[in-house]
Amino acid sequence: MKDIIQLLKYVKPFWKYAVLSVIFTILSVLFGLFSYTMVIPFLQILFDNTQKVTTFVEWDFTLNTMKHNFSYYISNLIVTKGELAALLFVSILVVVASFLKNVFLYISRYYIVPMRNGVAYNLQESVFKKIINLPLKYFNEERKGDIITRFSNDIHQIKLSVNENITMLIKDPISVIISLIYLFTLNYQLTILVLISLPIVGLLIGRAGRSLKRRSIRGQKLLGQLVSEIDETITGMRVIKAFTAEQKVSTKFMKSNHQFKILMNKVERTVALSNPLSEFLGTIVLITLMYVGGTLILSSKSTLTSEEFIAFLIVFSQILVPAKSITSSYYNIRKASGSISRVNEILNVQETIIESDSPVEVTDFQNSIEFRNVSFKYEDTYVLKNINLKIEKGKTIALVGESGSGKSTLVDLIPRFHDVSEGEVLFDGVDIKHLKIKSLRQFMGNVNQVSILFNDTIENNIAFGVNTFNSQEVEAAAKVANAYEFIAEKPEKFATNIGDSGGKLSGGQKQRLSIARAVLKNPPIMILDEATSALDTESEKLVQDALDNLMQNRTTIVIAHRLSTVKKADEICVLSKGEITERGTHDELLRLNGTYRKLHDLQAF
Repeated sequence: MKDIIQLLKYVKPFWKYAVLSVIFTILSVLFGLFSYTMVIPFLQILFDNTQKVTTFVEWDFTLNTMKHNFSYYISNLIVTKGELAALLFVSILVVVASFLKNVFLYISRYYIVPMRNGVAYNLQESVFKKIINLPLKYFNEERKGDIITRFSNDIHQIKLSVNENITMLIKDPISVIISLIYLFTLNYQLTILVLISLPIVGLLIGRAGRSLKRRSIRGQKLLGQLVSEIDETITGMRVIKAFTAEQKVSTKFMKSNHQFKILMNKVERTVALSNPLSEFLGTIVLITLMYVGGTLILSSKSTLTSEEFIAFLIVFSQILVPAKSITSSYYNIRKASGSISRVNEILNVQETIIESDSPVEVTDFQNSIEFRNVSFKYEDTYVLKNINLKIEKGKTIALVGESGSGKSTLVDLIPRFHDVSEGEVLFDGVDIKHLKIKSLRQFMGNVNQVSILFNDTIENNIAFGVNTFNSQEVEAAAKVANAYEFIAEKPEKFATNIGDSGGKLSGGQKQRLSIARAVLKNPPIMILDEATSALDTESEKLVQDALDNLMQNRTTIVIAHRLSTVKKADEICVLSKGEITERGTHDELLRLNGTYRKLHDLQAF
């Protein structure tokens, strides 16, 4: 229930539409009720069960007055025009009332449409914004397929539930309440029986639907697992085929898919139970009313006439329809509540990278970036310990060391992808926690070991980091990155679509596009994370030349396994188990005969 209440905040902006819908729903229900109940006085007079009404009373808004005056008009019509004329008049009146009922029903639904679609739209927007703003740590801990499933399938289930049920949840309760009020005026004894019966019916239906949320959550988790397995299969297709693991992967997928099928069968069967169960229980209540009401009339112990009893049963049968819809809505909401819970898990994730209340806008980079007594840990494990490092403007600093020594984590602290556990990172002497994150990151460019490209044109990938650009600037950036030559050979040149993750390009070409993207952004600080380690010798030379062009007149932090790429660095820091164990120029570190010398000799060999 808490999750559903949280969803209601997305309904709040559309309250005006909801109010209008309620007003026209009430009018629709009243005209519908009028069309069914107006035949009572006609039947009484037509079949001589009561005396004709010959006096007219002054109009007011009481039910008795309206019944009296309507009986007067019918009586007068029968006397002056005959019974067939009265029958025709009542028939036309029923048609008009039915027409107005459906007109008001359409208007009610007309006003609820913006609310139905707006709730789903706002929810999608909120989830996407939340995903965009979540720290990188979250995506390292969660399965990508599960996140995609929550954004796609779970929100789709919520959207379906809102679209199918929001009209029912507004119209049907109003219809039930107004009808019960009318029934109470006819005979309070039978109405009390109805009021006792409906909660019992609701309780029985509620017990049957209690497991839906639990099963729905489990089903969405299994679907997320399936999406993850499909994503991993497509990404790792080369490895799967190389190791002839098709059967192994297929068996794993079929097992998960079979579990999902069995669970969804249970969910759908429970949902399918709602209509038959509510209809059967409604029939029991209707037969009970017929028996009790018939007994009262036959025993002459009730003021209820046979015509009023017929009207009572007609109106009650009309209650069964919205009550049945409310039951279906309850089942659908229980089913969707699992999706609501999973979406709320994302929306309720605490953001760990938070700006200060009055962040400082970064307008220039003048002096240095400094790590002062910096330590960082994941959970309880320290990845970096007591790092002290100053990166002067215009200098090139290289970080080397074995895998897992903390090099990438160290550079991720500069743009605040993570926050330090101890110490501080200073940007021109100011702790970066006091700076506006967006303005801080605008001064930095990244070229990573794995090129992150998008399924778009070459031009749009190069211009990804800027808001305004022209074709000449894109071409100039491509030339600096040694990418222009292979782009010019493409039939559509810069308009060429590079496929998913740049799959239509070679590794060297993708890396040069990443460099061109950084060139066009033209930041004063560059972070190069093993940008050439995955390339062949020829591609490495082209990329390294492009990097040399990129590094000119910039402050650069380079992470490298190949020591040949960092010989010209102003300072090289050797990391081991999260600590800086050696530092100096290339020649100075060789003379130390320490870890750097060992790495150098191994690569030379």
